[in-house]
Amino acid sequence: MDSYKIIQTISEAKKKTPAKIYLQGELDKIDFSKLDFYGSSVSGILFCEHSDFENFYASNKQYIKKFKVEVDRRNSAIPMADLTKYNCRIEPGAVIREMVEIGDQCVIMMGAVLNIGAVIGEKTMIDMNVVVGGRAIVGKNCHIGAGTVLAGVIEPPSADPVIIEDDVLIGANAVILEGIKVGRGAVVAAGSIVVKNVESNTVVAGVPAKFLKKVDDKTKAKTQLMEELRKL
Repeated sequence: MDSYKIIQTISEAKKKTPAKIYLQGELDKIDFSKLDFYGSSVSGILFCEHSDFENFYASNKQYIKKFKVEVDRRNSAIPMADLTKYNCRIEPGAVIREMVEIGDQCVIMMGAVLNIGAVIGEKTMIDMNVVVGGRAIVGKNCHIGAGTVLAGVIEPPSADPVIIEDDVLIGANAVILEGIKVGRGAVVAAGSIVVKNVESNTVVAGVPAKFLKKVDDKTKAKTQLMEELRKL
């Protein structure tokens, strides 16, 4: 996805601070007909913009005995994605913004963050606490190890995104810098910091990551992906 399109979308979006408000009081005396309210005459939950609640409370405070406000974002430009549109396994605690593409039979583990414009190919696993930055592209049948960071490049808009080609395995806590391309079938060892392109079917490791060897049968045996984990 083009950086300028993302920047324009964020710039022009209506910034939102959605609130969830728990209410107690004489709620039967309040007109909720135009509001998103769920509850009874004495207690309930109201969903609205925080600024709208301020006006609501000012008009109805004589009927409200007690309230509690929960806000989980402030002036947010891009909503979280509707997870039901993805044909994959997404575990609790994953944070996926709108305008993220996820292929069939992917696995997105707890704590993973997928930023706007990211693309994940089918049957790829994004492990725990991985950060897939804006516009990063991950191919098919990959495993991105826990805690890995794929740098995002929404700004500067001229920067090239990270590209991880098909069948790549990246070990835990690796960092792939912006503009880096990791070739098909490559293996990046845990803890590596990748500052230059990685050729296909090679193993790299270290800080900065350096070539170790070509992928061989021993490497393939140690980095085998399990189809069973991707079944829905």
